[in-house]
Amino acid sequence: MPQLSKRVGTFTDSVIRRMTRISDAHEGSINLSQGFPDFNPPQVLLDALAEMAKGGPQHQYSVTFGSEDLRRCIAEKYALRFGRPIDPETEVVITCGSTEAMMAAMMTVCDPGDKVIVFSPFYENYGADAILSGADPIYVPLVPPSFQFDPKVLEDAFQQRPKAIVVCNPSNPCGKVFTREELSYILSLAETYDAFVITDEVYEHIVFAPNVHVPAASLPGGDRRVITCNSLSKTFSITGWRLGFLIAPAEVAENVKKVHDFLTVGAPAPLQEAVCAGFRLGQDYYDGLTETYTRKRDLFCKGLDAIGLKHTVPQGSYFILVDISDFLATEKFAGWTDLQFCEWMVGEVGVAAVPGSSFFREPVGHLIRLHFARSEESLQEALRRLSGLRAYLK
Repeated sequence: MPQLSKRVGTFTDSVIRRMTRISDAHEGSINLSQGFPDFNPPQVLLDALAEMAKGGPQHQYSVTFGSEDLRRCIAEKYALRFGRPIDPETEVVITCGSTEAMMAAMMTVCDPGDKVIVFSPFYENYGADAILSGADPIYVPLVPPSFQFDPKVLEDAFQQRPKAIVVCNPSNPCGKVFTREELSYILSLAETYDAFVITDEVYEHIVFAPNVHVPAASLPGGDRRVITCNSLSKTFSITGWRLGFLIAPAEVAENVKKVHDFLTVGAPAPLQEAVCAGFRLGQDYYDGLTETYTRKRDLFCKGLDAIGLKHTVPQGSYFILVDISDFLATEKFAGWTDLQFCEWMVGEVGVAAVPGSSFFREPVGHLIRLHFARSEESLQEALRRLSGLRAYLK
């Protein structure tokens, strides 16, 4: 057999999705590893999907860069959020999830040998996206417990003349919400060193008071330098629909369309039409989404406190990092990796988590990631099972 591409040997498969497969192999396990809800989307979307299923032209190819109706809905919503007009014809591209939006953005702006700044901890796709684009990632740490970056370290990274920086806001996995001041500083460095700012804002509506999500594209210079990658998956609880989008300056978007066309041709046409119903939901829906996830976060954090598990408290998103140092210090778990602990926990406790090492460039092996995008009943049961961990610290 001929030798395979060298690039595929530089990263692994998704540890997150691997943990879901392990969870699925253990009947009755509660999957708190891969971040998708166990409850339905809004009824208006289900009704719209049923209507689309009856037949019609929407079952055939859509325009490759997205249906006209969906692009218009997105342009209208984000014109308000960004504080400027957005042209649905020239600045919006519909993709197969934000995963493809990020990949298309990277491939559009990067040449082999270029550099891309990635904050650590990071969503595991970013490093692989850079590598698949032929770029080299430069990792800048977000320092616990507040997960702030050191401005000097970040400027040192920019001095290496990267083509872009990736900003996940709110951040997966640490739940950080970047402040207006932090984003303005990032944009000022991008301006000084002539780089793009590629943002992943899929958790924009899951932000906990007093934190506020600020779209980077709404700041001065954002109309020229920011490529916004986003998704409808988390906002409408439709992760399986695989609907994402990208908003960028017209020249960038025009070239993203070419990459997108040859990557996937287009996102699912009937789902594009059905999801437009979600854009007719008023502010009450988004307020309710925040209230729902705030309640879930508080329930889960209080439960972990009662068990005695040390953890982060996210400012946004639905992820929590749990410190397992006390377990790894015991005789039973001596020498174990966080991956071994997660695999053991699925079988023995019945709860699936993600090893934290898959998110950090630094040698971090004492954290695991859990999510709380589950019904309150599921979260209560997960906490009941996790309470059994206390027995292993005696």
